[in-house]
This record gives sequence, C-alpha cells and structure tokens, in this order.
Amino acid sequence: MKKKYGQYMTPSIIADFMCSLIEHDVKCRILEPSSGEGVFLNTLENYGFKNYIGYEIDDKLINNNNVINKSFISENFNEKFDVIIGNPPYIRWKNLKKELKEELEGNQLFNKYLNALNDYSSMFILKSVELLNDGGELIFITPDYWIDTTHCQKLRNYLANNGYFTDLFLFKETPIFKDVNVSLQIFKYIKGKNKNNENINIHLYNSGKRTCDFEKLIQDLRNKRSNKMITEYKIKQFRPNKKWTIADDKDLNDITLFENGCKKNLLSYCTLDKVCKIGNGMVSGLDKAFQIKDFNSLNEFEKQNTIKVVKAKNLNPYYHDNFIYYIFLENSNIKSEEELIKKCPNFYNLLLPYKDKLLKRYSYNKNIDYWMWVFLRNYKLFLENENKIFVPCKERISNKNYHRFCITNNYLFPTQDVSVVIPFPDTKETIEYITAHLNSSFVFNWIKHKGIVKGNIVEFSKAPLSSIPFRRIDFNNEKEVNIHNEITKTVKMYIKTRNNDLLKIIDELIKKLY
Repeated sequence: MKKKYGQYMTPSIIADFMCSLIEHDVKCRILEPSSGEGVFLNTLENYGFKNYIGYEIDDKLINNNNVINKSFISENFNEKFDVIIGNPPYIRWKNLKKELKEELEGNQLFNKYLNALNDYSSMFILKSVELLNDGGELIFITPDYWIDTTHCQKLRNYLANNGYFTDLFLFKETPIFKDVNVSLQIFKYIKGKNKNNENINIHLYNSGKRTCDFEKLIQDLRNKRSNKMITEYKIKQFRPNKKWTIADDKDLNDITLFENGCKKNLLSYCTLDKVCKIGNGMVSGLDKAFQIKDFNSLNEFEKQNTIKVVKAKNLNPYYHDNFIYYIFLENSNIKSEEELIKKCPNFYNLLLPYKDKLLKRYSYNKNIDYWMWVFLRNYKLFLENENKIFVPCKERISNKNYHRFCITNNYLFPTQDVSVVIPFPDTKETIEYITAHLNSSFVFNWIKHKGIVKGNIVEFSKAPLSSIPFRRIDFNNEKEVNIHNEITKTVKMYIKTRNNDLLKIIDELIKKLY
C-alpha cells in the first residue's frame, strides 16, 4: 500500500516544525491534502488551529472526523484556503498504478503544466497553489529534484508567476524518512504579488554525513539557534524561464569568474565538446555474468576474447584502482552454443548460471545470443589508441566536494556506469590539463549549481558533459603555456606518487588562469 500511494509517514518533530512556520492566526482555514495517519492535523490541534480539513485516499489510515476519504487530485473544491500544509505522496510515473495515471491524464491542470516525467507530488504542489487565497501559505516537505530538473520547468514558471518563496530548508540526504534515500527540502511559499520579499532565506544542513542528531537540528532551526551544521544565506527570488540556482554570493561570484575565464575573446564560453569526443560506456545487459575472477585459468582463445574494464567504483580523481576482465566474444565469430562449449568451456561455465536472465535482457529489438553484449555503444571510440578520461556517469556529491575524472590507459574499456572523454587529435591541451580542469573546484562548483543534478546525483552522460565550460590555453601566451605545462607535469607526478599535497598545487595552478 505504501508503494501504491507513495506514503512515507512524517515524523512528528517535522510536522511540529512545519506548523511552527505558519503565520496566519488560529482562525484561518487550513487544508492537509494527504493526511495519512493525521500527524499534521494532530499538530495543528496542538497549536490551537481548529478550522481545518484533510483528504486521504487510503481509508485504512483515517482516524479523524475532519478527514475526507477522497482523492485530493480529483476533488472539485468550492472554497479556498489560507494555509495548505503537508507531505505530498512521492511516486514516479513508472510506479503509478493505472487508476492514478488515468486520474492525472484526465486532469486539466496536469495536462497544462505537467507530463509523465513529473512525479505524483508535483500535482499536489500545483493544485495546492490553485486552492490558496491571495496571501495564502503553502508549506510542504518534498524531494528537492524539481527545483532544477528540465521537465519541471513549467511547474517552476507557474510558481514564480503566482507567488514567491520565503524559506527553503535543504536537508540533502539526511534520513528523515526510514528507508528513503532521497534529498529532501521543506519550503514555504506565499501566493500573490511579492511586495517586500526580494530574497529567499536558505537554510542548508551540510554536515557531510548522512546521520545527525535530527531532533537537535530541528529544534535549532525552529528556535533560530546557531548550529555549525547549518549554513544560512539569502538568494534572489526565483524568476520564470530562468535556472533556479541555490548558491550563496561567493559561489555565484566564482561561477561568473569561471564562465568569463572560459570565454576569452568569444561571445560565449567554450564547452568540453569543442575539444573532446564524449561517449557513454557499453552495455552488457548483466555485468556479473561476464566478469572473470581467474584470468589465468582461461585457455588461449578465451584470453584473446576478453577486455579489461574499469568500473565506476574503481575511479578516483586522476587515477583508477583495479580493472576487471570481462568475457567479450563480439569478434570471435562463435555462432552456436555447441561452438561456445568447444572453444570456450570456461566461458560457458561462467555464463550458464545466468543463461535465463541473459536471454531475458532488454535487447534493443535485436536477436542477441546470450554470450554476447546487448549494445556496443561507442565501441569504435573506445578502440582508439589514445589515453582516455573516465568518469562515473552518475556521481553522488552530497558528502564530498570533488568529482572523479580519471586518466586511463588506451587498453581499458568502460561499461554503462562510466562515461568517456577523449581529446580530439587537433586539441593542443594535454589530457592531463583537461583532466585537471575537470577535477578543479571551479568545475565542481559550476556543475553543482548549473549542471544536470537530480537531488544530489550529478548526471555525467554525453549531453551534460558536453555543456561543461572549458578554459582553453592561448599557446601564443608564454605565461599560460608555462602554467599549462606545469599542470601537466604535476598531474603526471600525482598519478605516479599519489601525494595529496600535489592536488592543492594543481588547483592553485588552475586558479592562476582566471
């Protein structure tokens, strides 16, 4: 039932904190659109609010006479509210039951502002604003992905055009809900014209850990007490048709400095795709079936039909750890299982336990033998006899301030968890310089605020990588050439020695170019 309705029950301490944000008096009319077990309604009672109503689609949870057992999405309201508060259900479209999808598809608001890439909670945000009186308060706890994802642009425009935010409380991946690993936020939004609130108050929890004394954190937020784990600053109000960047003045200044430095004499900054080829890794369809633990036990034909793979987990900034041998029979001309058994008995024994699963892989509408990979995406690119830059195609940055762009040798291959960057033949900048640029604090800061980030997961597929600004070297400028060469030398030295003091030197050298 939890999965069907996206139910994650709100801790009472969170409900109490959110109710403390209400500025209307106790006589105001309040709606809780997904009341669940009633934690918000009980808390409202404790605060003296009596004029409220709740909606809950799951009749097994209702224990309050003021809760109506109907779908908030489908209900036709004949009144508006001063406050709407709660924890709307979060369900991705692919996990929605048929009846809930049909409910959304038949909704005029959904069809005007949302689509199948939005999750269920987006509709609760949208309809709630529609139901607020002018000056009404919307106080929700939601995942924070919709602040910057492309498919939520219409929702963001609607919010910017119909009101303004007063506060955003950002908890990153602090485990507020049991078994939920998602970046969460509490926001307070006011419907109507923005008269005096030019800024949004940002409250960022940034311990660098996924555990904390949560009760103390909330109490400090509520009582506006100093807490070294909470960073507070102000940002300008969000605008329609603009990226909603949540960054303090220092980060914004650094981003401007970085982008201007990548422009040089151009009207717009140079991007990575102008100096490098970029591709996503190959798809086996079931990695564990193709992994080889004992390479020496193979016969000579089998050894010739393997590749060395570096997985995302083995990547570090600049260098990688172990590689893994993979079965790779794409060039073997093996046409039948009998031939496989004869020529590759060890491969057959490795693959056999996974045969049923291999036959059920998504095969891109092709008839693929179970011992073959399903998609050799960018294979010819990876065959090029050049060193390459590997990076995880998805990178969690909630608890670290660096990315893992890594230089690899020309004989290593990536699977689908890794993306690859290869300098064009006519690119004068060295691969070491390019990698240093990508690992720099400038690029980290730019990607954090202007890259493709869902929650705290950075997307490093081809399109997001292509858009990263790149600082080209003026090879007619002796000072720049010297810095470029020094960066190249220091990166090589770091890869060889793993001396972390060299990382600081590299970053300082990069900064001299701006």
